[in-house]
Amino acid sequence: MAKKATKKRVKRREWTKADIKDLKAHSKARTPVVKIAKLTKRTVGALRQKALHLGIGLGHQR
Repeated sequence: MAKKATKKRVKRREWTKADIKDLKAHSKARTPVVKIAKLTKRTVGALRQKALHLGIGLGHQR
């Protein structure tokens, strides 16, 4: 019998003031988005959406 594939649940994490401060610092330093994603343990899409909501640019090539 083949095992049934279990779908991984999405667990959302709230953005703390410290997270937002970090994101703004990385924005100013022009850190690549992939690097920020690994450091913050968030997806690239989540980072881009939050940056868009905050009205800041993200990534080294804006």
